[in-house]
Amino acid sequence: MDEVLHVEVENEVALVVMNRPESRNALNSLLLGGLRASLRSLDERADVRAIVLTGADPAFCAGLDLKELAAGGRISSGADDGHPFPPDMATPVIGAVNGPAVTGGLEIALACDLLIASERASFADTHARVGILPGWGLSVELPRAIGVRRARQMSFTGNYVHAQQALTWGLVNEVVPHDSLVERAKALGRDMATVPAAASAAMKRLYWATHAVTAGDALVVEKEVTRQWSASGGFDPQRLAESRAEIQARGSAQK
Repeated sequence: MDEVLHVEVENEVALVVMNRPESRNALNSLLLGGLRASLRSLDERADVRAIVLTGADPAFCAGLDLKELAAGGRISSGADDGHPFPPDMATPVIGAVNGPAVTGGLEIALACDLLIASERASFADTHARVGILPGWGLSVELPRAIGVRRARQMSFTGNYVHAQQALTWGLVNEVVPHDSLVERAKALGRDMATVPAAASAAMKRLYWATHAVTAGDALVVEKEVTRQWSASGGFDPQRLAESRAEIQARGSAQK
């Protein structure tokens, strides 16, 4: 997995680096499946008490590999739900957002328990611009993080929200200098490692259980609407291929 994913463990904190910098860490099946498998494996290790997830510079994650998707490829984590994170993880995950987190990359960030952002971080939801709908919880998690009107603004425009604005909106916990990002996230992980393991796992379960009291139905709705969209021909690989360059150019202009 070293080719697309780098994992190391030190002082009970695991560092997981999505490592496809030439494609801005876009998720192909190898990276997506490897990420889920690695998170599951780390979650089962007694010597891992916190996980820091980041991307190889210059991006955190550009979402699904649009080039592979437009070519008709099916990108999957290999799990039935397709999500990059395994369900019911007991280990806290700290997202260290080092650059753009776009669409599926934003969903990965939202799946983390908390987010530390580099000054170079930015966030965008381009699902609608690409012609797909979210399937990993964005329509639930994004409005919960920043409020429904701000979430609609992001999803309806596809515009980037930069680090300081993300902090003001409550999307991230902290913004730190780029060179300090991973160390700051690791430091928080080491703090988490001082909490008794059973209590930490129970607290995480409690947060997600109370969080999901109404979110569960919303996730079902998201999956069904996305399924209907795909079944009705809403997703068009040819249109995706045509719009890919336009979306990338627009994103570059907004960074």
